[in-house]
Amino acid sequence: MGLYRKTTSVSKIYRGNTEISKIYRGQTQLYTKIIPPYTADYLVVAGGGGAGPMGAGGAGGLRTSYGATSGGGSSSESSLTFNPGTTYTVTIGGGGGVGNAYARGGTGYNSSLSGADITTITSLGGGGGGTYDSGDTYTAGGPGGSGGGGGMSYTNGDASLKYGGAGTANQGYAGGYGYRLAGGGGGGASAVGGNATGPGNTGTEQGGSGGNGLQSSITGTATYYAGGGGGQSWANYNASGGLGGGGTGGASAVATGGTGGVANTGGGAGAAKDGPNYTGGSGIVILRIPTTSYSGTTTGSPTVTTDGSYTILKFTGSGTYTA
Repeated sequence: MGLYRKTTSVSKIYRGNTEISKIYRGQTQLYTKIIPPYTADYLVVAGGGGAGPMGAGGAGGLRTSYGATSGGGSSSESSLTFNPGTTYTVTIGGGGGVGNAYARGGTGYNSSLSGADITTITSLGGGGGGTYDSGDTYTAGGPGGSGGGGGMSYTNGDASLKYGGAGTANQGYAGGYGYRLAGGGGGGASAVGGNATGPGNTGTEQGGSGGNGLQSSITGTATYYAGGGGGQSWANYNASGGLGGGGTGGASAVATGGTGGVANTGGGAGAAKDGPNYTGGSGIVILRIPTTSYSGTTTGSPTVTTDGSYTILKFTGSGTYTA
C-alpha cells in the first residue's frame, strides 16, 4: 500500500495483462498487487516404443488432468496449483529405438513435468515390440507406459504364442500377443493392442492392430495421443496403427516395411520384419493456464495459442514455464 496524492499524470506497470504498479509524476506511489496461486491443467505423454521385427511398439504413457479420463482407463488426475515466481520444468521423452532378430525394440523415454512445489508428473516410455529369434527372453513385448506387441519364437522348433508387454496403471494398456508368423499390436492409452490372427504356418497370419490412443481437447481441438503400433503380418496385410500416432505394421508376403510412430504424439512404431524398422514417436507436454494468470515467461519455444479464456502451451521439446 502507499500514500495517495492528487495527481494528473500516472504511468502504469503491467506483468502480462495484470497491472502491478503505478508511478505518479511529482509524487510516486508504488504498490504491490499480489498475484495469487492458480490452477493449471496438463497432458504429459512419453515417447512411444520402438518396433521389433514382429511385435509393434507400445504407446508412451499418458497422464492428464483435463477431461474425464486419463490413460489406462483411469479417471483424470487433479489439476496442479502453480505459484507465481516458481519455475516448472518440462522434459520431453524421445521414441524407443529399433529392434532386430535378437533384440526387441527399445523402450521409449519418459516425459515429465516438475517443480519445487508440485509432485512430479512422470509418464513412462512405451514398451518395445517383440522379436522372433532369441529364445524366450525378448520375443515377448516389453513393458512400458503401454506395452509392446508380442513376437514369436522358434525355440526348439516351437513357434508358439508370445505375450504382449504389460502397460502401466493410469497410463496405458498392454500389447497384444504374437502367434506363429505374425506379431501383436502395441498397446495404446485407451485400448489394448490387437492379437495376431491366423491358423498358423499357412502364410495367412495377420498382425494385430495397435491399440487406440486417448482423445483430448486440452488445446481446444479434439486430438488423439498415444496410439500403439501395428504388428508384422505374414500375409499381404498391413495392420493399422492405433489412433494417436501409431505406426502401420509391415507385410512379409510383399516385403513391405512398417512406419514409425508419429513425432510428438507418443505413438508406438509399426513392426517390420522385411523392411527397415522404425522408432517410436516422441512425446509431448501441454499446459492449459488461465490467461489472466499467464506470465508469458518460458524457455524451449513452446507453441502458444489461446482457447477462450485460457492460454495453451504446447511443448514439443524440453523447456520451462515460470508462473
